[in-house]
Amino acid sequence: MSALFVVAASAFAVSSTTAFTPGSFITSTASSKLASSVTTDTSTISSTRARLGSSLHMSSGGDSDTVECLVIGGGISGSTLAHNLNRNGVDVVLAEARDYLGGNVKSHNDDGFIWEEGPNSFATQPSIVRIANELGIDDQFVFADESLPPWVNHNGMLHPLPKGQGGKGPKGQLELVFGPNGVLNFAFKGQLLSWPGKIRAGIGAFLGHLPAPEGKEETIREWVTRTLGEEVFLRCIDPFVSGVYAGNPETLSMKAALSKIARIEDYAYSIDWNKFGAIFYGGLKRQVELTKERKADPPEPQWVDFEYGNPGSFRNGLSTLPNAIAKELGDKVRLEWKVTKVDKDSDGIYNVSFDTPDGQKTIRTRTLVCTAPAHALKDVFTPVLPESSVLLDKVRKEIDRIGVYYPPVCAVTVAYPKSSFKDVELPNAFGNLQNLPGFGSLNPRTEGVRTLGTLWSSSLFPGRCPPDYNLLLNYIGGSRDVGLADLSDEEIVAEVDKGCRQVLLKPDAPEPKVIGLKLWPTAIPQYELGHLEIIDQLVKAEKNTPGLWICGNYRSGVAFPDCVTFGYDHAKVVKQFLDGSKAPPAAAAAAAPPAVVVDEPTGTSTGNPAPVAATVE
Repeated sequence: MSALFVVAASAFAVSSTTAFTPGSFITSTASSKLASSVTTDTSTISSTRARLGSSLHMSSGGDSDTVECLVIGGGISGSTLAHNLNRNGVDVVLAEARDYLGGNVKSHNDDGFIWEEGPNSFATQPSIVRIANELGIDDQFVFADESLPPWVNHNGMLHPLPKGQGGKGPKGQLELVFGPNGVLNFAFKGQLLSWPGKIRAGIGAFLGHLPAPEGKEETIREWVTRTLGEEVFLRCIDPFVSGVYAGNPETLSMKAALSKIARIEDYAYSIDWNKFGAIFYGGLKRQVELTKERKADPPEPQWVDFEYGNPGSFRNGLSTLPNAIAKELGDKVRLEWKVTKVDKDSDGIYNVSFDTPDGQKTIRTRTLVCTAPAHALKDVFTPVLPESSVLLDKVRKEIDRIGVYYPPVCAVTVAYPKSSFKDVELPNAFGNLQNLPGFGSLNPRTEGVRTLGTLWSSSLFPGRCPPDYNLLLNYIGGSRDVGLADLSDEEIVAEVDKGCRQVLLKPDAPEPKVIGLKLWPTAIPQYELGHLEIIDQLVKAEKNTPGLWICGNYRSGVAFPDCVTFGYDHAKVVKQFLDGSKAPPAAAAAAAPPAVVVDEPTGTSTGNPAPVAATVE
């Protein structure tokens, strides 16, 4: 059963901390090597800022320098990338279609309630702790109680998944196995799985399972059913897939969407004596390897203490991070700039056109990184990277899909008086449901609850609502419920309230206090069958287009930590390219436009496609 927990807990570490992110999946273990390999020279940064500032604000005459890097898309990926480039002396401009940075990360604080329109928290990783330290906001961290479990709604009851009690190191591992909510208790006393389901999972975990079919890309459902059984899929994995991608596990690719979990099978078969690939031993091998990696690359001494994977946020919500980056970058940020066209000069300089509140503008740049969602890129990059159309045009007949798909998801935050919650004692001595002792509850599709899952926001972090209320963030919609987008706000709230009453509330509970509702028509990119082939085509095309990278979260991962880690890792790639590339010839520089931003008469541009958003809609 430990292997079952490896799979289920890994999925929850993603789903519960992203359930929905800026165009956000798999919670990756961040590397801290970038920060140590790219040093900061404050004098260089100061002179860079002075030079860039003078060129950006001139429409004619004067300095003719080009920007070293233009980042399109001010979500978490783009903003953290711009932060790291700026910190290391790169001339960078960040262009964003909306009037704020953060993409789908948007926090609110009003009338005693703090809530999110998108993701609710992050799974803490070194990349997040590092950037908070650099921005001076690490004193605003808030972390969840590590003993709080995720709950699964099944058969009219809430069932906790295994969780330790907050112990560190070996103590924490012992708690996870032998504690009151440990793996053994889950296996022998838990009621989420039937005994036949437990036995089937145990066989796959400790004895082995059928090998993967040759030459076939497996869906999540196929992989989990093959290794651990149908019941584990339906009651454990399916709800987490809903929480991560709001997706369909019968079309999502296991290797693309849950690559870190799928890799456990590879580790299992790499053990000589484990001939049938029992995944418990693969998970154990990976855990030993991961422990060694973390010891070899420990956190910096000036960072705050943290636990890998523990849910975290900031006192005033996740927007604290992009807001701090916006303040740091200052006039390097271009808000309400919608990219319309990209072309390239013979000297290798990219010309990027925008519709802005002040008319059409153009930025010339040596390197260009786009972190905008796939659906926002139609025709924009075709002149310089024709193969980028694969993101929109690739036909996958086996799943009836064209291009990368983004389903609609609605985030609905509601509050109810604590007294309106069911007065029942929860298993494993977690106490009364009215106190919501957990991370949240997820609903398998077999349970007939339309809401995908409900995060118990007021139990996770302090000060999220008045003390006599419980605050709930509900996610509803996804690729198996696209009709949600056609409902009115009132109808959506009614569906969410119905789900809360089915799972959490007394029959006579009052109507919800609606705190916030945000419908994201194109929410999360789906890593479906054929996705890896799409990305492979894009990567190959980029090799022939130096200085250009198309790097949305459909490529680097949809989870909050993935996006932050990308910001560090790809900044290293850009800086190495800039340091190794030759400067444009003097003659070409002399012939270049006299400023980075060029005023163009509105409406005189020809052949430009319609403006597109720079971040997830």
